Amino acid sequence: MSGSAERVTIKDVAARAGVSKGAVSLAFNHKPGVSEATRERIFAAARELGWAPSATARSLSSQRVDIVGLALRRPARLLGLEPFYMDFISGIESVLVERSCSLLLRLVRDLDEEITLYKEWWRGRMIAGAILVDFHEDDPRVPSLRGLGMPAVAVAHPSLTGPFPAVWTDDASAVAEAVRYLAALGHRSIARVGGPAELGHSAIRARAFAATTRELGLGEARQIATGFDEKEGARATRTLLLAAERPTAIVYDNDIMAVAGAGVAAEMGFTVPYDLSLLAWDDSQLCRITHPTMSAMSHDVHHFGAEVARVLFDVIGGARTAGLQVPTPSLTPRGSTAPAPGTHSP
Repeated sequence: MSGSAERVTIKDVAARAGVSKGAVSLAFNHKPGVSEATRERIFAAARELGWAPSATARSLSSQRVDIVGLALRRPARLLGLEPFYMDFISGIESVLVERSCSLLLRLVRDLDEEITLYKEWWRGRMIAGAILVDFHEDDPRVPSLRGLGMPAVAVAHPSLTGPFPAVWTDDASAVAEAVRYLAALGHRSIARVGGPAELGHSAIRARAFAATTRELGLGEARQIATGFDEKEGARATRTLLLAAERPTAIVYDNDIMAVAGAGVAAEMGFTVPYDLSLLAWDDSQLCRITHPTMSAMSHDVHHFGAEVARVLFDVIGGARTAGLQVPTPSLTPRGSTAPAPGTHSP
């Protein structure tokens, strides 16, 4: 090579071919995730620039493209109890195994630790790309990670994810369906036990809940933000049922809190569903084995995880994608919901 050619880098090849550096690495290591047309375009760009990967670079790259990173801000105990993430990760793994890739999972304490971790993973060539979850409004990961060049997919509404392709569900429509269903059963006082207020999807659900109750002319939309676990779900339920104007129906942001709420209702002498209707988000086996069985907003979380992984491989392969909206959660009525007290036969 000439002196000029020696200065050519993988970044130059990626720019000439119009793909990411990860796609160049996939092509030269003969890994899945890059179409044949894209692979040929990359090889042509490399030939034009007189570039080829060194043996050392190829070795490092092959380690990196076999791994996808996922950091979760969850206590280990809660992660083990939360059916959503178990199904979600299972869906991701179903796609990774087809491509002989692995998932690098790490639990972190806060956003700063998560940002630092992703930077270390990417700069250390440990991952091919990342899955970003639990977005905040004005999420600091967007400005901190956008300049890295790290392929990433965001599990959140596109309004929260900046330049990262989003995979999301229409939470606002699902919340509206839940409230309309309970109102159709005669409930005029409906409360919501939600997740942390700073989470983007919690804020979207909270706004949709308030807007739908106003639209239907229902009573005050009482909402309590929690941390998703059973203790906080139980505490929030107790607070609502001790109020002078207690609700006749409660919508929960996950299944764990809903089941805990059913336990509190029984403890306080209320019969579900005749005194109090309960409805969970994220249908799971937990909803189907509790008594009475729990009405829920259902969606295929395993499929959701698989679609997230597929979009990420598209991004790694250099595709320009706006992301993907997966099917909206839909209502599955079960034994925990019934007409409001006073509106049904004894």
